[in-house]
This record gives sequence, structure tokens and C-alpha cells, in this order.
Amino acid sequence: MSENFEDLFKQTDIRRQKLNPGQKVEATVTGISKEYVFLDIGSKGEGSIELKEFVGADGIPTVSEGDRLTVYFLGSANQEMQFTTKIGSGSGSEQLLAAAFHGSIPVEGTVVKEIKGGFEVTVAGTRAFCPYSQIDLRRAEDAESYIGQRYLFKITEYDAQKRNLLVSRRAMLEEHRAEQKENLRATLKEGDQVAGTITSIRDFGLFVDIGGTDGLIPLSEIGWNRTDDIQGSFTVGEQVEVTVIKLDWENDRITLSIKAAQPDPWDKIDDFAPGSLHRGIVARLMEFGAFVTLRPGIDGLIHISKLGKGKRIHHPREVLEPGQEVEVTIEGVDRDKKRISLNLPGVSEEREEGEQSEAEVREFLEKPAAGSQKMGTLGDLLQAQMKEKKKK
Repeated sequence: MSENFEDLFKQTDIRRQKLNPGQKVEATVTGISKEYVFLDIGSKGEGSIELKEFVGADGIPTVSEGDRLTVYFLGSANQEMQFTTKIGSGSGSEQLLAAAFHGSIPVEGTVVKEIKGGFEVTVAGTRAFCPYSQIDLRRAEDAESYIGQRYLFKITEYDAQKRNLLVSRRAMLEEHRAEQKENLRATLKEGDQVAGTITSIRDFGLFVDIGGTDGLIPLSEIGWNRTDDIQGSFTVGEQVEVTVIKLDWENDRITLSIKAAQPDPWDKIDDFAPGSLHRGIVARLMEFGAFVTLRPGIDGLIHISKLGKGKRIHHPREVLEPGQEVEVTIEGVDRDKKRISLNLPGVSEEREEGEQSEAEVREFLEKPAAGSQKMGTLGDLLQAQMKEKKKK
């Protein structure tokens, strides 16, 4: 063989170091010294990163041997590859900022103050500008809340001669969400229960961020109780536990449910036996009757025919109003359809004034007239009446 082991080693060493500045790679921590964290970049070789990038406020390193890190290649010095997770907020050189711009390396910056059109941000000792639209994923409603905060940014424009530096925090957040969404696609399935944050409140439901993407909770899935005032019942930023009931990645639609994450109140309705007496709150009025909430998630219906107490009414609002407390009796329970029919106490035996039951009418028609064997049919009676009128 014309090649010896030394030549092969040199070729391998050269091949391993062919990384472009700003290139993003996965690395494993192999050791930690007082100043550096040493990395194994797999087939690409080994490198180091400054320990100060991983030291918390308490001075304790936040990484340990075996941890997996996402790092960016800065360059080589003294035959050693140097990496970073971000360009620090301390003083830095123009070369570092240029490398961050061309390599899409995150930079750490502090929001100094609000200025026309956005915010002034200090990045590696350099003044930068972040527009309002780029400070967050959604419109910045409270600009004051960003002042003094330290965030990761992407440099979107860089001109060393004109000293122009334009940064975007939104770009970093969108990149992070894209990674989260890919993880969700690989792991999330229908029936999973997850935590989410309400991002928007609409008349038709709630949009909830479940980490990487938003899902919709329709009105019908908000809870076992009917929610008429959705705006007053929830707030943006509120944490909720939800169940995934439908996944449609192709159309980017996820349907969620708060109700499915809660116990079904219909599992415990043994005390609602027919004939039992209960108190409830009038939930809503419809033309055909009044719905009464007996327990959170359990509504029963009083039909309009049972609300007049012997008199005919045209709408339940004539005798009841939403929010009113009423006493009711259970007439029937349909567990399969989750329906309960109700009545007002003492109304079941009453009927409207002037009305006769079907049995009484039938009995009257079939009863023989006084002094005769048989009364005859209703037609016979009408003919007899017409004859009497003609005689007169």
C-alpha cells in the first residue's frame, strides 16, 4: 500500500473539519473544564464551547457529561473547532456579528427601550433595532413588558459600514415552534391529554397553544356546562388541560376539548330518580320549554305545557327567567340520550281551564241521551239540531 496510517489519519482529520461557519450541528458533551465544555460532533470530529454559556445565576453549570446540545460552528483556532449556542450579550467583534448574520447564529440581546417603530436592543455591545412586529409571535400589546428583558434574536440585516443591525426575536420563536410541531407530529395522537395556553378567544371557541401549534376548542367542547359568556369565562394566557379529539395535519387543524378531560357528570345521576324533588337554576328559555341546571353538566327540560299551572302560555318567559331558582320533580331519565324531563311540583294532575280529557269527551259522546236507548252518532245529533231550526 502506498498510503500509510499517518497519511490516512491526516486525510481523516482534514475531512472531519469541513464545517461552514454558522453550520448547525448536534453534539454530545464529553467533558467539562473550568473554562470549556468539550464536545463530540460525531463523524465531524471534536470541539469546544465556552463554559460561561452554560452557567446559571447561581454559578453552577447547567450541563453535564452525556448531554446532547444543538450548537453552531464559529471557526477553528489552534487546530480546534470552536462552537457556540449563541453570540453573547457582552462585547463582541464585528467578525462575530458577521458570522452570526451569515450563519443564522442566535444572538443574545437586551431590550433597552421603546423607540419609534419598535425597540432598541443591545447585542454584543452593539445597538440594534427590533420592529414591533418582530418582538413576538403576536402583536406586542404591552410594550413596557419587554423593556429590560433578555432574549435570543436572529440578525436579519447587517451592514458594518453603516452600523445598521436589524434583529428579530420572532424568527427565533418561529424556528422553535417549527421544531416543536415536528415533535408533535411524531408523538401526538387522538385521545392524548395535554396542557395548553389560551391564545385567542372567539365567539365560536378558544384557540389554545399546545406547544408548537394551536388547536381549537369549539363551544360544544368547552365544558359540560353550557357557556354563553365565553369572553367573561376565560382569559388569554390562561392555562387549561385539554384532550385531543381530532388531528388533521394535512389541513393543519387540531380539535381539542376541555369537556373530554373532565369526568362525565352523567356517570353519577342515581339520585335523580323519577318522582324525586330537586332545586335547580333556570339556564335558558326556548319556545318549547325551559332548561334547568340541576348540577354542573346536568340539565333537565320543563316542557312549556307544564309551566302555565292550568293556563295556556305562549313562551316560558311569561313565568320564568334565566338565573331563577326553581323547585322541580323528575319525570323521567334517559341515560343513553342524556336527557331528563322535569315538571313543576303539583302540576302533573292539573289541566288547563275549560279543557276536558280525551277520555271524558269519548265518554260524553258514547253516553245515551236521557229517555232513549242510544244517543246516536255526532252526525245524527247535528241533523236533529238542523231540523229543529227549520221548524222554528
